[in-house]
Amino acid sequence: MNPHAKLIFIISLLLGTTITISSNHWAMAWTGLEINTLAVIPLIAKSHHPRAIEAMVKYFLIQAAASTLVLFSSMTNAWTTGQWDITQLTHLPSCLLLTAAIAMKLGLVPFHFWFPEVLQGSSLPTALLLSTIMKLPPIAILFMVSHSLNPMLLTIMAISSAALGGWMGLNQTQTRKILAFSSISHLGWMISILIYNPKLTLLNFYLYITMTAAVFLTLNIIKASNLSTMMISWTKTPALNATLMITLLSLAGLPPTTGFMPKWLIINDLTKQEMTTTATILAILSLLGLFFYLRLTYYSTITLPPNSTNHMKHWYTSKAPNISIAILSSLSIMILPLSPMILATI
Repeated sequence: MNPHAKLIFIISLLLGTTITISSNHWAMAWTGLEINTLAVIPLIAKSHHPRAIEAMVKYFLIQAAASTLVLFSSMTNAWTTGQWDITQLTHLPSCLLLTAAIAMKLGLVPFHFWFPEVLQGSSLPTALLLSTIMKLPPIAILFMVSHSLNPMLLTIMAISSAALGGWMGLNQTQTRKILAFSSISHLGWMISILIYNPKLTLLNFYLYITMTAAVFLTLNIIKASNLSTMMISWTKTPALNATLMITLLSLAGLPPTTGFMPKWLIINDLTKQEMTTTATILAILSLLGLFFYLRLTYYSTITLPPNSTNHMKHWYTSKAPNISIAILSSLSIMILPLSPMILATI
């Protein structure tokens, strides 16, 4: 892709995200979502592979349907209440339609079916954008209308997403699909606490972005698109693979890494809201995610490759240290001691 075209698409992506998260009018928020969608579509299809074109078409159709639902729900609410303010979402059918539309944009159950396929057809940098930056505008809209949403519907979607994300990730061999189901599972945790403590949802999302970005960038450096290529990556970059192992364990939520903090805070807050059953179910379902994260760490650092492999060997080339991976990996592993200070700020 032409570097100038790629720069335009990246700037448009940042512009659309900024417009959505800073607007109070439904039309401006919808405009930002559309700019985001149109900016990321060429990035998905830039490899001109049939799988990438298929992923682009799926992404466009789902996002177009979700944007239509957002516009329809906002128009219905404006027709009833007489105003276009995002925070004044009081019409019940509009609330339900908006919840369905944002669930489609985020990839929550039962609208999750497109997300693993789109990530599998995209390159690792584009999959990183789809898993992190592209989820920020829908999360911001949910944050602004959290007081109007249905708690029972969100709880059901949260538990279903955590269950399906963990269960479907068990049988995957492609790293992008594993991280896609990991994203669905983490979104279930975020949605479960959205109504009771929206700031905790944002904190969880920021930490998820940090950990997922570290994993995606590391996988892009070692060129590991499936589990079989991860088995020989430790011979090229042993230190990076050791860091990847700890980052994956942080993404699984094991103490004393950073990923333990959001799960601990969410379970604590759900218990305070007398939702002990939901907290217990989410804690049990996190064991499913722990299993495939442990499998990834096992393949990346412990398992020796067989003497004869069925895939092409990679040449060993010494690469310059990547400072962004070092910063993101450090944040993904060592923020837990700062949790008292973070708790005081939220």
